[in-house]
Amino acid sequence: MTGAEGMRFVDEFRDPGIARTLVKRIDALAGGGSFKFMEVCGGHTHTIYQHGLHAILPDAIDLVHGPGCPVCVIPMGRVDDAIAIARTDGVIFTTYGDMMRVPGGDGSLLDAKADGADVRFVYSPLDALRIATENPDREVVFFAIGFETTTPSTAVTLLRAKAEGIDNFSVFCNHVTILPAIKAILDSPDMRLEGFVGPGHVSTIIGTKPYWWIPERYDKPVVISGFEPIDVLQSVLMLLEQIVEGRREVENQYGRVVREEGNPRALEAIHRTMELRPQFEWRGLGFISRSALKLRPELADFDAEVRFDVPGVRVADPKSCQCGEVLKGVIKPWECRVFGTACTPETPIGTCMVSSEGACAAYYNYGRYALREEAARARKGATA
Repeated sequence: MTGAEGMRFVDEFRDPGIARTLVKRIDALAGGGSFKFMEVCGGHTHTIYQHGLHAILPDAIDLVHGPGCPVCVIPMGRVDDAIAIARTDGVIFTTYGDMMRVPGGDGSLLDAKADGADVRFVYSPLDALRIATENPDREVVFFAIGFETTTPSTAVTLLRAKAEGIDNFSVFCNHVTILPAIKAILDSPDMRLEGFVGPGHVSTIIGTKPYWWIPERYDKPVVISGFEPIDVLQSVLMLLEQIVEGRREVENQYGRVVREEGNPRALEAIHRTMELRPQFEWRGLGFISRSALKLRPELADFDAEVRFDVPGVRVADPKSCQCGEVLKGVIKPWECRVFGTACTPETPIGTCMVSSEGACAAYYNYGRYALREEAARARKGATA
């Protein structure tokens, strides 16, 4: 066995013998070439560095991080909007734990909590809805973030709130969609890629069909990948096989979870509650048209942007932070000027170091010692 076919147990997906076989095949196919593949999802980046895949892949393979971290792509202005809502009298502001420490231009939600705002972290929007039912005299707001993976849970919660007539609950919607971000990267003049390790979690919702335009219009292969080490190695091998054989297709390595049609019930719930925004700002990528979701007009009573005075001011990233370049795959995290010095998980400057899916956090937690000399060389070259 040389891949994930027929596997059922976690230890099989981490088998060193299978990994060595896959790496040998990758090395043989790559030859003396040079192949840059983007792993779109932050979960893949963590797998690559946690399990040392970057160290066993041949030099011909260069894996770069993409914009698939849901926390990392939220711009500072939207964080400030969230803080403004949280500081409103009578509000209980709920959020996923990752967002608590994300810096905006006016501090973080954790800072707002320290200053007296009632900010609580939850595990799901249904937790926020429960808080609303337990506190009928307070306004409860849920900070909805994430790609298509987490959007259905927000949609289902909205439908339940409407059905049960819970009128003190609202959503600050910041859900984004992955395909416009990939297109923005493909259209970027400073990016050269040979293919994509496609996002597994997003694809469980949207399926494989929506990626068709990447090979057809841009001549780039896509392989939807799972998140175990063998998954990622097999996906890299599948990309190389396509290139060597002259094919450009969308292939599904994550067939044990992802279906061609995705999850129709989840997609229906999203369609019933949300619609595309004309444009939305992404950290590092700027404004991208039709790349994010907002609540439909018929759900305006549950829309925090309608209920509250949201500043809506655009805030520039700190000049020292190169999170945007990391999200676009232009640089590796250790090439950032402040990586591992001023910017660490304890003292983050950018979102890529805060989030559990952030590329900088992955490099710092799993690869900072091995990459120390490379980082020093990069900084020395930048100042030479």
